[in-house]
Amino acid sequence: MNPEKDFAPLTPGIVRALNDKLYEKRKVAALEIEKLVREFVSQNSTAQIKHVIQILSQEFALSQHPHSRKGGLIGLAACSIALGKDSGLYLKELIEPVLTCFNDSDSRLRYYACEALYNIVKVARGSVLPHFNVLFDGLSKLAADPDPNVKSGSELLDRLLKDIVTESNEFDLVGFIPLLRERIYSNNQYARQFIISWILVLESVPDINLLDYLPEILDGLFQILGDNSKEIRKMCEVALGEFLKEIKKNPSSVKFAEMANILVIHCQASDDLIQLTAMCWMREFIQLAGRVMLPYSSGILTAVLPCLSYDDRKKSIKEVANVCNQSLMKLVIPEDDENEVKQPTAAPQAETDHDEPLSKQEMASGGCLDVSNNSSFNSTSVFMPTSTESIHVTLNLDGIVQVLDCHLHDSAIGMMTRIAVLKWLYHLYIKTPRKMFRHTDSLFPILLKTLSDESDEVILKDLEVLAEIASSPAGQTEGQGPCDGSETQLGQLELHVPAPTKTGQAGSPGSKGMECSPSTPTMNSYFYKFMINLLKRFSSERKLLEMRGAFIIRQLCLLLNAENIFHSMADILLREEDLKFASTMVHTLNTILLTSSELFQLRNQLKDLRTPESRNLFCCLYRSWCHNPVTTVSLCFLTQNYKHAYDLIQMFGDLEVTVDFLIEVDKLVQLIECPIFTYLRLQLLDVKNNPYLIKALYGLLMLLPQSSAFQLLSHRLQCVPNPELMQTADGSKTSPAAKKSAATTAIDYAELLQHFEKVQNKHLQVRHQRASRGETLDRRAIL
Repeated sequence: MNPEKDFAPLTPGIVRALNDKLYEKRKVAALEIEKLVREFVSQNSTAQIKHVIQILSQEFALSQHPHSRKGGLIGLAACSIALGKDSGLYLKELIEPVLTCFNDSDSRLRYYACEALYNIVKVARGSVLPHFNVLFDGLSKLAADPDPNVKSGSELLDRLLKDIVTESNEFDLVGFIPLLRERIYSNNQYARQFIISWILVLESVPDINLLDYLPEILDGLFQILGDNSKEIRKMCEVALGEFLKEIKKNPSSVKFAEMANILVIHCQASDDLIQLTAMCWMREFIQLAGRVMLPYSSGILTAVLPCLSYDDRKKSIKEVANVCNQSLMKLVIPEDDENEVKQPTAAPQAETDHDEPLSKQEMASGGCLDVSNNSSFNSTSVFMPTSTESIHVTLNLDGIVQVLDCHLHDSAIGMMTRIAVLKWLYHLYIKTPRKMFRHTDSLFPILLKTLSDESDEVILKDLEVLAEIASSPAGQTEGQGPCDGSETQLGQLELHVPAPTKTGQAGSPGSKGMECSPSTPTMNSYFYKFMINLLKRFSSERKLLEMRGAFIIRQLCLLLNAENIFHSMADILLREEDLKFASTMVHTLNTILLTSSELFQLRNQLKDLRTPESRNLFCCLYRSWCHNPVTTVSLCFLTQNYKHAYDLIQMFGDLEVTVDFLIEVDKLVQLIECPIFTYLRLQLLDVKNNPYLIKALYGLLMLLPQSSAFQLLSHRLQCVPNPELMQTADGSKTSPAAKKSAATTAIDYAELLQHFEKVQNKHLQVRHQRASRGETLDRRAIL
């Protein structure tokens, strides 16, 4: 500093003292400056006051010499004290040089800057509010100062400033929010603590409505919630809790739409506290905002669905996620299935429907949300409309289906997540069937694949979805049935169905099923596609057929029309080119038909062939059952066609008898002893009217080797009374059996026998072809 320079009105003594290295001398100089400024105030000499402040600022506070800077700081504080209430007129000139010293490398100087600014603010009080942003900016930096004295000084200044803001009603919140949004992303613990403390203060001031600007800072708050410091996490929890209380009190003023994306991101956080807190917020948002949240459904599901498979270590998150999932599902209503429907504005209100619920990071392309993995939100460009009143609520079904489809394809997801996905699909098919059927072709393959799931619960839900697809009236107009002569558009998942072959008789029983899929008012064109692809699945995955085939078909018989299922499968198997699979599948279907409680009504229908429908069903099943000789006989037993059963057994002498064949005969004998064939065993008492039943059973007995089954059937036949009466009764007398036969004259049994012989010849031809190619025969020869 130039000692010859004129610093008037400051005296040379004041100048020397301000530059002194001793604090006491600088303090004496400050008292002299205070007296001098007071005189200028009394004289109303504004120019002189500004000149003194300028000298202290430019020549001292911003000097290169550290002692001069310290003198300038204490001198500026003295000016402020002298100005008193008039200091507000000179605040800009007083504050700026002090704030510049906040960046000084000397910690002592930074401390003196805090002290000086404290005195300036203490005098000016509310007048400093127009300069709040620069003060806050400076304090936010000092909050992270490594020197404890500086940090202590900044805390005193911080408390003073908070008191002023709390007392005043002139705080410029709009101007402050951009700075707050910028500073909230600081990674320094002390800076974060400083930010949270200010948010808590502003939130507590009745005249300051920070809730309006919550979308601007919510992401930053969740970032701070993941801080390593327990104290900071606790403070942030309190702040978020206060905001949530306010949201519940005033839902009509909350910008739910603008915060939905933020919550979606943090609901996927790896930090448990962040994820749980965000999930709790999401739950409240869905329940308070209602259908306003629908446009964000795909993002919400992306975040919520994986949480449903959490173990007990994350039980709290799992429970809240489950509530979110169920609440969101209830928002989808039948009106969402209508096209171009103008929906009324959805006022944010709490959901009152407490009915029972029905039945990885954000994906790169999955959903309607335009969110990135970068958690920092610059400005408000990522936010949606600013008020719920202007939102036109639309269900983005494409995005939802894409998310659900992605989760079904992910083999790593847990069982409960897969169940939830299938529940969603079922719910959407119920509420929005027309729109959902646009996605059926893309969903169909993965739904079929899900039948191979390890969990029975998953398979049950999957079958519910497939059954709804197959029975929904909406599928009639969307899908193309096989009746149009074209192949179903399902790629490699469809069975090869060759053109129907004529049976030699136009209009013969069962021919209708070969030309078109069976249908009733409850079935649609997807039903037949489903049956084709289900059989294809069984054909390609024999283990699935073996382990779950019966379970799947029995459940389908509960969900759909059992007669249609058996009729369509028989129709498809009739034209199946893989004869071995056809035989295995027929055996499976026959076992289900004879033993499952779900098929009780269908069995009763087949016992009585008096109606055209029952006779048509019998003929359709019979033609496919011919792939397996023993099952064909069991079908005849079930339908009480004992004479035809006897005729079939007579033909068994021309068949290739293998161990597998005899095992099936053995199983049939075991079935005859089961409750399902009680009526058949009772008919053995009426020898006169059931001679062919007894002959058929003796035929089976003659086929069996000396085994336990042979002994079982032999003992049963020994119980038949009066064996002499087994001869066929005189044709001149009309027996009850003859009357039953007259009721079934519409069935051409001769043609059925010809069909049986034709099918068995095909099986024999295939076995011989395999043998000629050197393939292992699928049999064990009986010597």
